Amino acid sequence: MTRMILAGALALVWGATGLVAQKQPQPKSQKEVEALQAMFGAQDPDARIKAADNVLTKFADTEFKSVAMYLTAASYEQKNDFEKMAVWAEKTIEADPKNYPSMIMLASGIAKHAQEHDLDLEEKVGRSEKYAKSALELIATAPKPNPQLTDEQWEGAKKEMGSQVHEVYGLTASLRKKYDVAVTEFKLAVDGVPNPDATTIIRLARAYTQAGKPDDAIAALDKVMANPEAPAQIKQFAQAERVRAVQAKGGAKPPAAPAPKN
Repeated sequence: MTRMILAGALALVWGATGLVAQKQPQPKSQKEVEALQAMFGAQDPDARIKAADNVLTKFADTEFKSVAMYLTAASYEQKNDFEKMAVWAEKTIEADPKNYPSMIMLASGIAKHAQEHDLDLEEKVGRSEKYAKSALELIATAPKPNPQLTDEQWEGAKKEMGSQVHEVYGLTASLRKKYDVAVTEFKLAVDGVPNPDATTIIRLARAYTQAGKPDDAIAALDKVMANPEAPAQIKQFAQAERVRAVQAKGGAKPPAAPAPKN
């Protein structure tokens, strides 16, 4: 699963609508219990989407409405279906205005799918940043949603989600060609968690190159390529980005390189 789905999975496991509800949602019948068990136990995104739809369809008054909606959105994200993910993330926020995992997922998805030549780029960037800002504000004051969580676990979860928000800001700054700002935001995303995502490091390296700091880019990319746990495809992206950084260091215009998808 992606980090976005992991962040939302916290909401599902803790059982809080929007993570900030003081009263935990409760099923109203044994049949609802069974439907929820099927939803939480589904092993692939298609099965989760089907099970969540069953909960929403058969139990219209369920207290798990926003959870089922979020799980649907997260499953579509896992399937790389941005349009349906966005629809369900927005439905989740409509049902639960404080659901910051959905805000992060939507902000990230919008930023990752925007292109610098889009005619509506500024509208997309503004929308992405609006969701990111709202999420960050909510995370900062969010109470621990489950008393069984230790303070350390909760702070770690908040840092992980904060890291995702800073990555969004890095993406939007890059789209605006504000590369020094992008470096700052991607660095906050990377430094904010003990095990940063390799794709975020690659995005940081690209921002370094675009900001005229190829040596910093090369150093970051060498760490990705030396990581034995990094997937081969990620290392290929890192290698391509390293070539661009080396060429930029030599004064040649670096070729365009595909960005990591996740």
